[in-house]
Amino acid sequence: MIQSLFNQSNYVVTKKLLDATVLRHQAIAGNLANVETPNYKRIDVAPSFQTELVAAVKANDGDRIGNLSAPSLSVDPTAVASNRDGNSVNLEQEMLAMNENSLAHSLETQLITGSMLKLRMAITGRS
Repeated sequence: MIQSLFNQSNYVVTKKLLDATVLRHQAIAGNLANVETPNYKRIDVAPSFQTELVAAVKANDGDRIGNLSAPSLSVDPTAVASNRDGNSVNLEQEMLAMNENSLAHSLETQLITGSMLKLRMAITGRS
């Protein structure tokens, strides 16, 4: 019975999104650390993860959602070097991405916490 609570599509999607958000935070931190490294290429979560997740959610296929591969990092093909040194990291864009990612992480953790609180209430009878 408890296992079925953790296999609900909304919970699984939120967990997958949280995994991607944590990985994106690591990528942004790495990008910021290398903002002045010559020929450094900006990295981000591979776009294939989001494409696969969106397709699985649209299909409303719980098995497909659960079997999605873990998100991975790749070089951002849309990032273009704006300096002669070949570095494709833009400090302002990375700071904006960090703020957006922090908000996404906050929302996702609230959703997961809400699920856990419902479970706790069901078990103990109090919130």
